[in-house]
Amino acid sequence: MNVLVTGGGGFLGTYIVKELLARKYSVSNLSRHDYTHLDDLGVKTLKIDLSDKEKMDELDLSGFDAVFHVAAIAGVWGKFERFYKSNYLATTNLYEKCLESNIEYFIYTSTPSVVFGNEDIIAGNEQLAYPDVYLTDYAKTKAMAEQFLLDKSSEKFKIISLRPHLIWGPGDPHLFPRIIARAKEGKLKKIGDGENLVDIIYVENAAIAHIDAFEALVKDNKLSGNSYFIGQERPVRLWEFIDQVLIKSKLAPLEQSLSFRFAYMLGFIFEKLYKLIGIIKPEPPMTRFIALQLAKNHYFSHTKAEKDFNYHPSISIEEGLERCFSFD
Repeated sequence: MNVLVTGGGGFLGTYIVKELLARKYSVSNLSRHDYTHLDDLGVKTLKIDLSDKEKMDELDLSGFDAVFHVAAIAGVWGKFERFYKSNYLATTNLYEKCLESNIEYFIYTSTPSVVFGNEDIIAGNEQLAYPDVYLTDYAKTKAMAEQFLLDKSSEKFKIISLRPHLIWGPGDPHLFPRIIARAKEGKLKKIGDGENLVDIIYVENAAIAHIDAFEALVKDNKLSGNSYFIGQERPVRLWEFIDQVLIKSKLAPLEQSLSFRFAYMLGFIFEKLYKLIGIIKPEPPMTRFIALQLAKNHYFSHTKAEKDFNYHPSISIEEGLERCFSFD
């Protein structure tokens, strides 16, 4: 099969591209930028902005059998229009082009944030409803895109949505570097009682899950229209895991902490202040969403993924950490 990966030069996208190549698929990338590491793999890049409808109308995707839509803009702060264009409008444009090009299979990279409101999620499953209010436009626009796609599931257009949680691993440009940088600056503090459990996922496990889900969909079209939570073999105590990362980075574990109520109140104040002044960058040092993510439980059942495409993380948390910090 000929497979197109959007955002194939990004963190997760690169691992998905490599896994597809290892399974002998013909792979191309679609993104706004060129990537030398993809050139080195012999992967052709179609350079385009998915949110540009006029350019998308000119794009020829005939010959592709499947699309992995990984590209997105993440973040907890910024203008709604930016998230709307990159996460929702780009997705609807891509869907229309897929239909026009008779592309049959579509694997969408979503996020558990699409179901995160302001309460703990303990072993949540795919029956969780979308919340009425979102505290970040990233989650809101990803939910809009996911609902749009799942509603379009049909015999002609077969779609699966995957929800990997807190992706990490070698090459991570976001999670670990941000934790380490804030710790070095003395700006990282525990939020809450430090007992909250969260799902995480090693990047290679997330990539393998995408291809396993795709191959299961090809074998059983009845899986179309489903969403799936995927994570590691167990949830972690978030702040214990962060301390592990700091220790492996030769930094001291955290001692200072803030109560959840105080952090949430700070987030509310910062959001109001930043909106009043019109500050887009940098993002506020605290938001209500960040406070909730850092203090609340949010982990999920992976039973549905296990049943439908035999999902089991092949790389454990311990092995993943060893791979991340094996430079000594």
